[in-house]
Amino acid sequence: MVFEKKCPCCKSKNLGLKEMYTTMRNGQRKLLFCRECKKSFSETHSSPAAGLRTSLSRVAEVLQSRTEGMAFNAACRIFKIGRNTLNNWEKRFTSTKKILFLYSLCHSFLEQIIEGDELYTKVNQNKEPAKSEGWTVVLMERVSRFIWHMECGRKDKKLFKKAMATLARLIDKSTFLTLITDGEKSYGARLFEVCHELIMTGKPGRPKKTLKKGVRVALKNKGKQNHKRGPKKKKYERPWPEHPDTNSFIENREIQANRLEASNASTRRTNSAYRRKANTYAKIKKGLQRVLDLQWINHNFIKVHFTTKEVPAVSQGIFKNRHSFEDIMMLSVYP
Repeated sequence: MVFEKKCPCCKSKNLGLKEMYTTMRNGQRKLLFCRECKKSFSETHSSPAAGLRTSLSRVAEVLQSRTEGMAFNAACRIFKIGRNTLNNWEKRFTSTKKILFLYSLCHSFLEQIIEGDELYTKVNQNKEPAKSEGWTVVLMERVSRFIWHMECGRKDKKLFKKAMATLARLIDKSTFLTLITDGEKSYGARLFEVCHELIMTGKPGRPKKTLKKGVRVALKNKGKQNHKRGPKKKKYERPWPEHPDTNSFIENREIQANRLEASNASTRRTNSAYRRKANTYAKIKKGLQRVLDLQWINHNFIKVHFTTKEVPAVSQGIFKNRHSFEDIMMLSVYP
């Protein structure tokens, strides 16, 4: 269990309670000891909460306001805290993303239907969209609403390849996986590069490349249909060859990213850098990615989704119960 405490010296789980001690702002805490190496340590050891002089409830209140759409400077003014302080709190909290992501990948899944889409905002100054670092690729599981990938950068091959590398790791943990995009062919092209296999038929000639067994890619064609000249353009297509043993049937009405588009609309409401009603932008790419990580943790492990009535991590079977900001801050992440 990722929230289970271990000894920082010998990594043993055979721990005992030595005593309770009182902190200045966080009440009583446990002083644990290891029965193997006899070392004593606090329950906050190697966690983002270690060394914090502010109460965790106060930190959680500020971070929750950030996930609800409050801008960075506005949070500093309203809660009367310094910019460096808020920056430090966000860095501490988002440092748990890596271990939460790796723990999520430790589970096996029967079927995954992944929707892919992009968000866009300006970074630093008003540049051309092709030069902006504010393009954000989002990969979300359709049924549970669990977001597997949420990273920003320039809209180039590197950005999509990084997203597909995450998807390739998920393929190894899934029996059957479907990727559905709303017209962006870069998803499937990059996925085909990192996740393909050769079909040996025994016939002369070069073996045919296909997607791995159990993987499907479908997309909806963008643009208007041409009814005057030439053959009618298909509304849906399968642009990359699939494994012959893969069941490729999927209804046309299911080839859409409506649920992810609704999630992106929520992101535009709760993230000040993506709002459409004002000419907002992010200061730097690093700060934009930090607030995206903050939103990723809150969406997947803390906030109850209004449609499923459950936390996405619980719907996905990763955790049995939802967690709070305080629980995430107590997670051991540092060596």
